[in-house]
Amino acid sequence: MAARDDTLLTDDEREQARTRFPDWSVDDTRMSRSYDASSFLAGIEIVGRVAQTAEDSDHHPDIDIRWRTLTFTLSTHSAGGLTVKDTALAQVIDSEIAADGQATGA
Repeated sequence: MAARDDTLLTDDEREQARTRFPDWSVDDTRMSRSYDASSFLAGIEIVGRVAQTAEDSDHHPDIDIRWRTLTFTLSTHSAGGLTVKDTALAQVIDSEIAADGQATGA
């Protein structure tokens, strides 16, 4: 991956991200994923845990909440596109989503 957190991902690194994160839409400047949580409250709990990680790392996703449907969009605005900060946060989001899916038997 990129040498520094604020270095834009290369074309090859973005292609690797597409493979590594198959549930995400990845383009030159951002990556997005939607997820239907097991319930509205479960979705809010996922958002809360992601928000805490975002605060701790000072890297904040765009989050849209529509009842149970959560949409996360990641981009490092200061760098003008995708960086390792985004792929690291995508991993956290995927882990939170997987935990919700396991709790509901999905």
